[in-house]
Amino acid sequence: MFRITSGRRAILGLAVAAAMTVSLAACGEESGDDTGSTAPAPAASADTALADKVPAEIKSAGKIIIGTDSTYAPSEFLDTDGKTVVGFDVDLFNAVAQKLGLKTEWQSAKFDSIIPAVSSKKYNVGVSSFTVNADRLKEATMVSYFSAGTQWAAKSGATINAEDACGKKIAVQVGTVQLDDIKARSKKCTGASKPAITIDQYQSQADATNAVVSGKDEAMLADSPVCAYAVKQTNGQLALVGDIYDSAPYGYVLPKDQADFGAAIEGALEALISDGTYKTILTKWGVDAGGITDPAVNPQVS
Repeated sequence: MFRITSGRRAILGLAVAAAMTVSLAACGEESGDDTGSTAPAPAASADTALADKVPAEIKSAGKIIIGTDSTYAPSEFLDTDGKTVVGFDVDLFNAVAQKLGLKTEWQSAKFDSIIPAVSSKKYNVGVSSFTVNADRLKEATMVSYFSAGTQWAAKSGATINAEDACGKKIAVQVGTVQLDDIKARSKKCTGASKPAITIDQYQSQADATNAVVSGKDEAMLADSPVCAYAVKQTNGQLALVGDIYDSAPYGYVLPKDQADFGAAIEGALEALISDGTYKTILTKWGVDAGGITDPAVNPQVS
C-alpha cells in the first residue's frame, strides 16, 4: 500500500445503498472547488500554546482551507444535500481545528490534484486519507492520525483470490496506492506466463464500486475502512475478500516548509486522544480499529 505520487484509498457515499448510479462520480470533480460547506468544528476548547504555532496568515484568516476528494466514505464524502462534506476525517480534523482556535472550509477536488495544490498554497491542508510514504514525504510535511491497510471486495458469493487474480477484471481508483499494487500483481502474472489483470481505473472510487456491483468488474481493492463501509452500504451485494494487508498510517498533508504547523496539529491530535474525543469520533463512524496513540510529524515509514 505504498504510493508513489498521490494515491491512497477510495469510495462511495450513502446514496450507494439506494442506487448505484454513475452520477456519484461527480462528487470528486473539482468544479469551482468550494462545496459550499464551512463545517462547524466540534465543541472543544482552543489551546493557546498550540494556536500560537499556526502560520500567521491562517491565524489571521481564522480558518483552514482544506482540499479533499469527497468521494471516499466513510472518510470524506458528500452528505445528502450534495454539498456538505462529512465523514470521520471531517469530524476529526474539525476537532483538530477547534483546538487550534480555527474554523474549517472544505473544498472538493480530484484526489491527485490535492498535494500539488497544498504545495502551491491553494489549500492550507490536504485531508483525504493520504497514506504516508517516502515519496509523499519528499513533497510535503505529513502528520499521521490513523492506520489503514488494503482490502479487496467482490460480489457476494464470487470466487476470487487476491493472490491469483491473473486474467480477472479489477476496479481501482486512479492515483491510489492500490493502483500500484494491482499493476505489480499484473506484472507478476505476465512474468509467470499467465494472463495480465485487466485494470479498470476510475476517477471516483464510487464508480469503481459501482462497476463491481453491476458486474462490469470482478473485484476491487481499496483502503480497509473504505472497503468495509462499501460492503455495509451495498446491503450484502458485496463481500470482503481475504485479509487486510500493508497497513500504514494516514497523514494530513501540509506544505513542506510548515513543520511547525505540523507540530501544532500533532499536539491537537494528542489532546483529542487524551480527552477521548478522538475515540468517540472513530467509534461513531465504525473505524475505531484504525485508531492510533502516537500521531507524529513526518513519521518514519518503510
